[in-house]
Amino acid sequence: MTGSVNASLSLEADRALLGRTSTAEKVAEILRTRIIEGAFQPGERLAEDKIVKALSISRNTLREAFRLLTHARLLTHEMNRGVFVRSLTADDVRDLYRVRRMLECAVVGAITTPPAGLAQVEAAVTEGERAEREGRWRELGTANMHFHQALTALAGSPRLDEMMQQIIAELRLAFHVMNDPKRFHAPYLGRNQHILADLREGDGSAAAEKLSDYLTVAENQLLTGFATRTPPTG
Repeated sequence: MTGSVNASLSLEADRALLGRTSTAEKVAEILRTRIIEGAFQPGERLAEDKIVKALSISRNTLREAFRLLTHARLLTHEMNRGVFVRSLTADDVRDLYRVRRMLECAVVGAITTPPAGLAQVEAAVTEGERAEREGRWRELGTANMHFHQALTALAGSPRLDEMMQQIIAELRLAFHVMNDPKRFHAPYLGRNQHILADLREGDGSAAAEKLSDYLTVAENQLLTGFATRTPPTG
């Protein structure tokens, strides 16, 4: 009986820690979303004071969120300088696209009939078409990301969805190397439309072939961007 009482007391003492962890995960998700949307630039220092005030959270909670995002390779901590949005390398890009081919093409290639969940893919294409009409090129890039998330979601696997969310967040950091978002993002809208047409027909094989070429072209564009970028000064 004594053991049960002591265990209960120990769990009660852990309650506050559980609350902080839960909040930290929510804060990490907010910051991850902002990274995906392009609100934070690679190499940008994240000001603790501003984030703590904006989200009305404690410093401990924010630092735990920073730790989670550092583990997810989205942030870096520099001793005596603070926390920064991570800057990717060409090797990071190669690895991300290697994983994308293994993940996305496998999901799409397995489709043999019009899949359930296609509405999400259609919504992402519509989102991109609207952004194009309005000349919102960075938002078009976000719509393209939503398209790829929706493709992966066709597998119906929460684990794959989580993996893709991580990949998409890292990709946004790589996209900053492209100085002309219109030139980079606009051509992929047509590719999205063609892949969607194949999926409506249940032709996963054709869609996967188009997707593989799509990813190769995008990877090469990014690698060229990394090779020709001007190093930051100051």
